[in-house]
Amino acid sequence: MGWEYCLVDVNWDTKIGYDSIALLANYARSKNVGLILWYNSAGSWNTTPYHPKDRILTTESRRAEFSRLQQLGIKGVKIDFFGGDGQSMIAYYHAILKDAADFQLLVNFHGATLPRGWQRTYPHLVTAEAVKGFEMVTFGQDAADQQAAHCSMLPYTRNVFDPMDFTPMNLYKIPTQVQRKTSSAFELALSVVFWSGIQHYAESPEGMEKVPAYVQDFLHDLPDSWEDMRWLDGYPGEYIVLARKSGKKWYIAGINGSSAIKTIRLNPKHWIFRSGLLLRDGTAGSLFDQTILSGQVPASIPLPPGAGFVLVLED
Repeated sequence: MGWEYCLVDVNWDTKIGYDSIALLANYARSKNVGLILWYNSAGSWNTTPYHPKDRILTTESRRAEFSRLQQLGIKGVKIDFFGGDGQSMIAYYHAILKDAADFQLLVNFHGATLPRGWQRTYPHLVTAEAVKGFEMVTFGQDAADQQAAHCSMLPYTRNVFDPMDFTPMNLYKIPTQVQRKTSSAFELALSVVFWSGIQHYAESPEGMEKVPAYVQDFLHDLPDSWEDMRWLDGYPGEYIVLARKSGKKWYIAGINGSSAIKTIRLNPKHWIFRSGLLLRDGTAGSLFDQTILSGQVPASIPLPPGAGFVLVLED
């Protein structure tokens, strides 16, 4: 897919081990992929069993661990299970960020507080969870039932302030008993609607094999940063349409979190382009439908409840 980073998740220290991580990092480097390793924040507040757990709690152990990661060629850390917003905990966040900078490691805080603009002081803080993300959807049907409305609220609230690690985009199906209530195009649109320094996609390799090649191509070419953003239409908790620009391309994405059909209308005078592509939900059992555009955006795009779309317009 040409993606720049890959996460090695919980318990890697015993399931894989440092020696094999070194081999994996070398292989990833040959494919132009950087590895990010998961860590438990540890501490007396933390009773979760996942590990590695006690490697970054103190300054001495943290700097030793970060130095080791740098020597292994690891590009970043994802640190989970923080406890509260007290003064000592906030100081812990800052200490991690300062030490990570010394060893040229990017940082993703998971199970964490709202970063409150910390990425301006520490640009290697690429994202933070601080949200009821997609993993909660996989845990229970109640969260899945509310996902469309929840996702339609987040661009107006949580994601306004800081990069958000929602871990979006399940294009095929959730591999549990939970039934997803959003469409495949809704899920695809989240790759544009949500802003994060790194988009940690939830889709599996097996699920990615189920989607059409043109959707894979879209995700392969999707920019990892944006030059401009415009809100086009919407209402908090009901629906949103956003446009983001990278180079000569505009990406326009919309999702419907309400229980009613929304009709999205774009002013053709505002969108002059040479070539375009519309991705939306398929019919007759297909996950997606692709429409090639030439010079004019559709007069209207109907969005059923839980549906979405993506437009790509190139000058």
